[in-house]
Amino acid sequence: MRLRTTTCGRSPYGRALGAAVLVSAALALTPVSPAQADPAAAAGKKPPAPCGDSSAHLDKVPTPEQFFGFPLGKGQPRVLTTEEITKYVEAVGRASDRVVTGTMARSVSGQGLPYAIVSDAHHMVPGQLKKITDQIRSLRDPRTLRADKAARIAEDSPAIVWIAGNVHGGEKSGADAALKTLYELAAGLSCDVVKRNDNLVTVIVPTQNPDGRDANRRQNDYGFDLNRDWFARTQPETDAKIDMLRAYPPQVFVDAHEMGGRQYFFPPNADPIHHEIADQPVNWINRIGAANAAGFGYNGACGGAVTTECYFNYATYDLFYMGYGDSVPAAGFGAAGMTFEKGSTSAVEDRVQQQFNTQWATTGWAADNRREVLDGYFSIWRTALAEGAAGALEPNEVVQPSNTVRFPVPGITVRSYFLLPGRQIGDVRRLVDRLRAMDVEVYRVKKPVKVPTAHVFGGRTARDVTVPEGAYWIPMDQPQKHWIQAVMGEDPYVPFPYFYDVSSWSNPLLAGVDTITTGDMLSPKADLVKDADGGVASAAPRGGSYAYPMDSAAASELTFRLLGAGVPLTRDTRSGLVGLPATAMNRGELDKLARSLGVTVEGRAGPASGAALRTPDVGLFAGTGVSTTSGSYGEARYVLGARWGLGLTPVTTADVNANTPAFTGRTVLLVPDGSSSNGGLTAQGLANLRQWVAAGGTYVGLRNEGTRVARAAGLTSTTEKAKPTGYQVIGSHFRVDVSAGSPVALGRPAEDFQFNNGDPILNPSQTGVNVLTYPSGDTFWSNGYTVGAEALKGTASLVDEPNGAGHAVLFAYNPLFRAYNENGIHLLANALLHPAGAPAAQQRALAAPTPGQSPAQQSAESLRAAAAKAEEPPNLGGEWRPIVIEVAGADLARTQAVVARYTGAASTATAGDSAYVTIPNPDGLAADEHPFVRDLVRDLGAAGIPLRSVVA
Repeated sequence: MRLRTTTCGRSPYGRALGAAVLVSAALALTPVSPAQADPAAAAGKKPPAPCGDSSAHLDKVPTPEQFFGFPLGKGQPRVLTTEEITKYVEAVGRASDRVVTGTMARSVSGQGLPYAIVSDAHHMVPGQLKKITDQIRSLRDPRTLRADKAARIAEDSPAIVWIAGNVHGGEKSGADAALKTLYELAAGLSCDVVKRNDNLVTVIVPTQNPDGRDANRRQNDYGFDLNRDWFARTQPETDAKIDMLRAYPPQVFVDAHEMGGRQYFFPPNADPIHHEIADQPVNWINRIGAANAAGFGYNGACGGAVTTECYFNYATYDLFYMGYGDSVPAAGFGAAGMTFEKGSTSAVEDRVQQQFNTQWATTGWAADNRREVLDGYFSIWRTALAEGAAGALEPNEVVQPSNTVRFPVPGITVRSYFLLPGRQIGDVRRLVDRLRAMDVEVYRVKKPVKVPTAHVFGGRTARDVTVPEGAYWIPMDQPQKHWIQAVMGEDPYVPFPYFYDVSSWSNPLLAGVDTITTGDMLSPKADLVKDADGGVASAAPRGGSYAYPMDSAAASELTFRLLGAGVPLTRDTRSGLVGLPATAMNRGELDKLARSLGVTVEGRAGPASGAALRTPDVGLFAGTGVSTTSGSYGEARYVLGARWGLGLTPVTTADVNANTPAFTGRTVLLVPDGSSSNGGLTAQGLANLRQWVAAGGTYVGLRNEGTRVARAAGLTSTTEKAKPTGYQVIGSHFRVDVSAGSPVALGRPAEDFQFNNGDPILNPSQTGVNVLTYPSGDTFWSNGYTVGAEALKGTASLVDEPNGAGHAVLFAYNPLFRAYNENGIHLLANALLHPAGAPAAQQRALAAPTPGQSPAQQSAESLRAAAAKAEEPPNLGGEWRPIVIEVAGADLARTQAVVARYTGAASTATAGDSAYVTIPNPDGLAADEHPFVRDLVRDLGAAGIPLRSVVA
């Protein structure tokens, strides 16, 4: 379709008939043939559209004032309810032929996430919108689209812009502003509106988190931060949104947020920016920032005496972690993905108006630069193909004028990834499905292929590696090269040490699956994966059984789903194989369930063998120090409850202290991470907990609170090791050694990977099995950003402590982190299915005398009692981490003076020529929700203090 030109100037219709008028082709126009109306029409092109001033609107579309009783933006007295948002979207959709509406997703509670797609009415007729989106999608694959055809699409087609708001439920103004934007585009008759609708298809999703909006809470109903869920897609709100993005791939994506204060942020971003975000989106983002500055109004740029109702750039909001609503549209879709943040203490009318001003300026820029953007969009994917064929990674760059690249991308060549099928095949396939759901082409190897030079995940190299049949091959020579490297890379190669989130999310490391890369030019015999793998591979005779290895998070989920369906299961305590009688479940049903999880089930002639598995009766601790609306408590509700189908009984501090049936009736007590050292338990409550475990209960403790409550109750001999000055582990992966002496390790390899986000450092247990330990020798390895991580060498990250007939299983980390840490989730499943009684290996270890100690000294009770009395380092970061600012030692005094304006709780330390200022963060707030960290960093910069690193 050929885009029409816009006839600008004030419309005579607007002058004659006022602000709210209906203008149609039949109004005040003499009917003429298309050829008579305009020479362009005679040539088959759309005629110019008349347009008028900004006060002219179609009167058939309800105004916000008519619908809500007040305007949106200036004059708005309150924020809208979720119900009002949904009803207004539907009303505008019914009234305007420029708009198509629908429901993008259902939230955890079942609420709809409404959307509206708005453009010129000519674009919205049946079949035309599909034609536009098909053409935009075709730009993403230059292998099947000639350059001249791409140029014609760029000349003729509208670009796609997304405006999404309210991903954090309590940050509401972006949603209200999106409705104002919707109204203007759906009803406006100005030249500005005509230009936008001619040149753009605008997708508006006012609220991405209706449950959080209703509860005035950042997270969704499972306690997940939806702005960290984009690559993993664990939550229904995110998963459906990504699918819609694939259907309507954006060139510009606005994610409208709120922050503290009365200022406004829009890009240019803070560093770091992920190296695989292409040059074009970064260029567009920065230029859109200039357009927003011009259209912002209010007090303009912040600075000097201007401190409120103003805007700033280059601070706090980076473009690095691949779970954000800006970085994923940028890296995965080639869009100018942008976070806009408005200070939440401003009046409602100012919050909404400023959000609208930036949305309007952004769509205006996109309309003005449509042709250039679409040409550049095609170039993104063409460059990706060339880089993938050459095995070239993008270099690191910085955008802040005061920064330089501290850590360049190494000069390595990556032409292929291989996911090996020898173990954890369910999680391998889950990763394959995750990649395919982002349009990555994955191939199944049909014939073994030799890789002359391989890089083995975990920092090793190997020569002449044979990749077996059944492995999965991800070639980089494909359009999604940028996305593949962004989520599969062993290291994200941060250019500059500023951290708003984590520094590693390597999907193979999260799953703990065997992965190699190579720069070799290979052409394996392989088939494109088109359907889910797994299911029943071979039938079992009537008297036989089915079996599968429970060696993955996917197989763990299958196990709990089968138990929930009443299927009798056994598990071999040596091999980890789970078995079920062939007659226990219809083969077709078993095949469907196993295939949906990527697990292969084999038929066997003999009966199932091993110890019987029982569905655990899990109590979820909701006591002192534990947030029940976020963090690992919500992650447990999602993984254990929603995915595994387990019933979870809340257990309070009072329940344990009083030994109520809510506590004593459970077989497992899961204590999530939190801020308390004892969970509020009294001496009697700690004794009750200890006796419950001794009687056969399984205690599972996560991270800070989970391990500390166990220590206070005398369930472990582990103690916490103080972190050295300057120690920083910013969401990184580490190699760990796995002990086979505990059922908790069943199905894991001898070496595995574990995610650490500044977690407590545990000295090894003397009374149990140290299931996961950090190597003390030269096999110690980590990725991401770490400083002083050698302090972890020889320490434990997972401990299994036998106590009478029961166990305490202690994770120094959070295995449920964001529900994407598959190897941790598998270990947690093993812990929940832990057989009663202490394994023989543990009992022998406890019985062995320790040289130089008396029997009393080496007894388990005395060792655990001593651990309970040991001094613990302060928990400065809650469920997240403290704020740490590194400066030169010579700048410490100036830094302290600035910090003192905000808090008196900071501590300082020096190491080498650096000084570290640590600010407690007991509520575990992320940087974007912290009350002052953004302003503090800005003021340090204004004071001319160079920041060596910032961790928030």
